[in-house]
Amino acid sequence: MRALVTGGAGFIGSHIVQALVARGDQVCVLDNLDPRVHGGEAPNFSEKVRFIHGDILSPSSVRDALRDQIDVVFHEAAMVGLGKGGADAEAYVTTNVIGTSRLIDAIAAKTSTIHPRIVLASTMAIYGEGAYSCRNCGEQREGERRYEDLVNLKWDPLCVKCGDKLDPRSVTENQPARPKSVYAITKLNQELMCMSLGRESRIPVVALRYHNVYGPRMPRDTPYAGVASIFKSRLIAGLPPIVYEDGRQLRDFIHVEDIVQANLIAADALEKDVAFEAFNVGTGRPHEIADFARELAKCLAPGIQPEFPGLFRPGDVRHIFANVSRIERLGFKPHISFEEGVSRFAQEPPRAPPKVVFS
Repeated sequence: MRALVTGGAGFIGSHIVQALVARGDQVCVLDNLDPRVHGGEAPNFSEKVRFIHGDILSPSSVRDALRDQIDVVFHEAAMVGLGKGGADAEAYVTTNVIGTSRLIDAIAAKTSTIHPRIVLASTMAIYGEGAYSCRNCGEQREGERRYEDLVNLKWDPLCVKCGDKLDPRSVTENQPARPKSVYAITKLNQELMCMSLGRESRIPVVALRYHNVYGPRMPRDTPYAGVASIFKSRLIAGLPPIVYEDGRQLRDFIHVEDIVQANLIAADALEKDVAFEAFNVGTGRPHEIADFARELAKCLAPGIQPEFPGLFRPGDVRHIFANVSRIERLGFKPHISFEEGVSRFAQEPPRAPPKVVFS
């Protein structure tokens, strides 16, 4: 297979590249080495990888990346995380939306009668809150979390009808999208645009809605890092992980190696006419955020315990974890358990910090 991996020098992208090379595929990487995320120099790619230091916003860079016949594009290039709020809004839209539209335009402009298929990295953040049910009123798509309740340390979503506490349920791909951050809004836009333009230009697309990915090469010491990386940085510094709310928020933590497996399965499924669908990618087995912090502390600094100062972020959701039955039908099955994954994550050396220092 001949593959292009956008964002192939990043956290997930670099693991996809590694797996493709290991199985003998021809790989091209397009990455702008954004200094807000990357530390040091470009990854030491195999000589079998054609690396282009360029941007998906640059038509010439994208054309260069697509110069040879490409069978599949793993589109990982994106600005991720909550960042710095509204101050980052324009950058999120530019990178995630405009960059993706330029990539699709370049693919559609190829004279080949068979266009490369696209595996799009999407996110569970497009759902907003997860799925819930009320013991009195039945299933609900979204729990209500009022700002005044959060201020008073009342964390659990309440039924919009009777006001009772809701019970969390796994989220399916049919859950309506209610994104709560600029990042999530742009990723939903990315999905919709890829599906619409893909159909129009006969470019097969699937979207993989990643849940909480962790593992080697996660960004660190940046507003764009995930919670696993933030906990790890504090523990390495001898500091306790700071856990928001009461730490009982449920998340579906999935190791990056299983994310790679999902990408390869999705690429093969596209070849078999499974297109224009979205798939949750998680384990289907939720864990509390506090449990992740404790498990990581047990591996890195057994004498340190997480702290719970009662902080919260208004855009955060309470519970979200995956129903993975749809992607399981393609043959996906996560191989790395929570305990093994956290242990391996703890043992990996931390990634170099970004070149830009944030205040």
